[in-house]
Amino acid sequence: MPPILYSIEAADLHAHLFRVTLTVSEPAQLQTVSLPVWIPGSYLVREFSKNLQKLQAKQGRRTAPIEQKDKCTWHITCRTAEPLVLSYEVYAFDNSVRTGWLDSQRGFFNSTSLCLRVHGQEQHPQQLLLHPVKGQASWQAATGLMPVKTDKRGFGLYQAANYDELVDCPVEMGDFWSGSFVACGITHRFVVAGALPSFDGDRLLADTQKICEAEIQFWHGPGKQAGRKAPHQNYLFMLNAVHDGYGGLEHRNSTALICNRADLPRQTSPRTNEGYTTLLGLISHEYFHTWNVKQLRPDAFTRYDYTQENYTPLLWFFEGFTSYYDDLLLRRAGLIDDATYIQLLGKTMAQVQQTPGRLVQTVAQASFDAWVKYYRQDENTPNATVSYYTKGALVALCLDLTLRSEFKTEGHTLDAVMRGLWKHCKAGPMREQDLLDELQSLTGRSWQREIKAWVHSTAELPLAKLLESQGLRIHAEPGNFAQHLGVRAVDSQGSVQIKAVLRGSAAEQAGLSAGDEWLGLEVGARGQGGSWRVSQLDHVPTLLGKERQLIALVSRDRKLLRLPMTVLQQSTVWRLEVPKDRQASWPAV
Repeated sequence: MPPILYSIEAADLHAHLFRVTLTVSEPAQLQTVSLPVWIPGSYLVREFSKNLQKLQAKQGRRTAPIEQKDKCTWHITCRTAEPLVLSYEVYAFDNSVRTGWLDSQRGFFNSTSLCLRVHGQEQHPQQLLLHPVKGQASWQAATGLMPVKTDKRGFGLYQAANYDELVDCPVEMGDFWSGSFVACGITHRFVVAGALPSFDGDRLLADTQKICEAEIQFWHGPGKQAGRKAPHQNYLFMLNAVHDGYGGLEHRNSTALICNRADLPRQTSPRTNEGYTTLLGLISHEYFHTWNVKQLRPDAFTRYDYTQENYTPLLWFFEGFTSYYDDLLLRRAGLIDDATYIQLLGKTMAQVQQTPGRLVQTVAQASFDAWVKYYRQDENTPNATVSYYTKGALVALCLDLTLRSEFKTEGHTLDAVMRGLWKHCKAGPMREQDLLDELQSLTGRSWQREIKAWVHSTAELPLAKLLESQGLRIHAEPGNFAQHLGVRAVDSQGSVQIKAVLRGSAAEQAGLSAGDEWLGLEVGARGQGGSWRVSQLDHVPTLLGKERQLIALVSRDRKLLRLPMTVLQQSTVWRLEVPKDRQASWPAV
């Protein structure tokens, strides 16, 4: 059967419109088409069909009747002997990694946002014809799709084996920077949009090459031959540098990334700053997903259902364990030192410790509820949920340190467990039982108790004991004023905006609520210490001095309230450290 053909044009840069022409050579008599409601890797129903408009269907000169069946599905009555041609427009103005974007500076799209799925022909070859953009002679195109006939700028015809592959290869267009390197015999290309003139592309390529080599060899063993065993033989990084943004989305042989342009390496500054380290961690995270979720995947993702949520309780493994290894592999690649790695790990521990929701929701429940909780965060999120990224990373840490502490022999690490899972599950779905089986095969004992306690309960993780076994110690130190008070707030336009109030905190007991604007305070239980304007939360301790009682003056729905409260300095935060008399035996191995 001839392939399905999608012809993509940048119809109007200023109106942010792509035009799509879809040709189905051999349609069904009643041909169903639909647009996905979500994109794999981002677990939220996003209703991409809201951006589709002007859908028309023709067979030759005949207009084929279209009937819309639901929010994202259409039926077209066809003559089976004639090709069906659908045409429509898609509005693209979401500057993220998930949907589509088009303006006079750049174009980008995931095909889940642009390409209607032809029901009954999803497993047939799919072609994408990418047209040059009128008036943009300097624009290039980049995608992980296999080229069939393209020009030197990357525009032309591409092919995918099926619909899943088509929508798993996003497209970047524009006057972007481009560079390449080879890691373990695999060609990698990096394209960057929005970079400043001082951007140090050579450094980004060199550092990313170290990450890729470390991860290929992590999964497939040392040496240059490791690349022959990898699930991809080429790879594309697409990075969009903006004023304020962060995130990434994994794909089978590419990733779409977004970062603050200030975090890119600069030719004028050879030092690695915190922002660049964060970017390298993001690159490491998304590249690790090439194995862990794109190939080794939960049974719920064996066949994607693009029409609704695809639930799995295993995101703590697929996202959490990836989060554990992203920074760890930066250390092993030599891009950060032990002190920086320990600082990053301590930050993850502190984030979980400062989330009251860790005592309410298990990390398995957090995985299953991602569709309605993690991706729909509000003022109550810290009190009701825990992140499967951060706590999942700590579960991986606990498993790794338990293995190292209990066996103290080379090969008894979480690394061996991950490689065993790759060997046994890469060709099929993975379940929690597979992890348990791999742990038992490696160690000769059951790990049901640990997984039950760490994944399926809200019990605290045994981090202090396990870290101590590796020469590390958790040091508790007093928190800042926001932590003593129990709020998450931002300073804005001369006042303090309350974003969240943590469960059981002094702020909650006083009646402070998310959305309140904290304008001022009276010092003392009766205001005997005077009244003061509050423009920054960090100024409050100076105003209070040794006094622990105050009256907060807040605006709520334009009403002024006086809220008496007592602030006790009992909040602590965790900091990870290596005692001076001990040498950490991990994480460099």
